[in-house]
Amino acid sequence: MASVPLKPQYGPTLGQLLAPRWRSSPRWLRGALIGAVLALAALVAAVVLTLLPASYSHPAPPSFSFTYRGLYRTKPPAGAYVSLQRRQSGTLTDSFTVWPLQLPPYQGSPGAELPLIASAYIAGLERRERDFVLLGEGRTKVNGVNGYSVFYTRRLAGELMDGRDVLLVGESPGARRGVRITMLTAPEDETQVKSALEVGNSGLLKRPLHGFELG
Repeated sequence: MASVPLKPQYGPTLGQLLAPRWRSSPRWLRGALIGAVLALAALVAAVVLTLLPASYSHPAPPSFSFTYRGLYRTKPPAGAYVSLQRRQSGTLTDSFTVWPLQLPPYQGSPGAELPLIASAYIAGLERRERDFVLLGEGRTKVNGVNGYSVFYTRRLAGELMDGRDVLLVGESPGARRGVRITMLTAPEDETQVKSALEVGNSGLLKRPLHGFELG
């Protein structure tokens, strides 16, 4: 698109004033200035991504979506749908991972079946995780969907983490397909999560859990 001619009384422009000095500057100085501008643009983009909430949507059954902020997408573990993390100085401080959940055939409501599934799930964790310590369990609701929470502590790469897993299944009788949400938070984290019983109810993991929509 052609530029609009500038009336003589309004010239010269800033670009016209700086052009001779720019052309006469050493090549290294011009390269350094261009690099500084690009670095500043990247910093601004990073700040915007940190402050503004992002979203994730999974269309295939089971469909689900949620928003998050202050967490970053990472390559999910084998079998998981999606994984978010926050790290400080290379150390994991928060993670939010969504896995598939498949219930065996049953009769009745999913809400009545989930405590039985959770008992077997907890037993499996106790067998596999040497440092797993169960702190509590119980029914929960996520955006009106019945679920079941398991609260615990465990060690990950030698670091003690507060954990909460939430089992969610659709509301229709006999529904078998759902999700398992695994949340981990470092107990010394600045998000003020005092224990595993607060994971998902405060700190960075509150937004993705409380905004989680299971289709």
